[in-house]
Amino acid sequence: MVTLSENHKKVNIMKKIAILATDGFEESELTSPKEAIENEGWEAHIVSLKPGAIKSWKDGNWGESFNVTLTVEDGLAENYNALVLPGGVINPDNLRTNEKALTFIRDFFKQHKPVAAICHGPWSLINADVVAGRTLTSYKSIKRDLENAGAKWVDKEVVVDEALVTSRTPDDLPAFNKKLIEEIKEGKHERQHA
Repeated sequence: MVTLSENHKKVNIMKKIAILATDGFEESELTSPKEAIENEGWEAHIVSLKPGAIKSWKDGNWGESFNVTLTVEDGLAENYNALVLPGGVINPDNLRTNEKALTFIRDFFKQHKPVAAICHGPWSLINADVVAGRTLTSYKSIKRDLENAGAKWVDKEVVVDEALVTSRTPDDLPAFNKKLIEEIKEGKHERQHA
């Protein structure tokens, strides 16, 4: 006989979340959500532009390296329950010019799945053409970029617009992680759109 808590654990184990990043991501904006995801008993996969390892940015300098699970060429949004986009300046600037990364992002929206972006992470969302008409936040320096792309920008620690979760800085990570987990538990949102 399977108990309710055993069933609950089985359901949690089946969830896989993609964290899309490349060199220059803000270290805490990857490690903190990854830890929150894994604390739920779910899998967190680092998806990147290249195989091997990617290097973080921490305290104004290069930080630790992190192993990539698979590349955007091998990753399919249909294999994941949600997507996380860490910030940093270098990371999203490189992602937003890579068509395979943009297709990967766009597919989560088309499949009505939760997407969470923090700090400069929403830069990639602009180039994926998924921010028009959406309410979100980000690091203040890209406010105008988001508004020019048709988004409504607000200054809050965390904003949820259907299944799109956004936050401003690493200081907002506790609220960001909490909402990310809530949205993943809720699952697909029919009003999440590309």
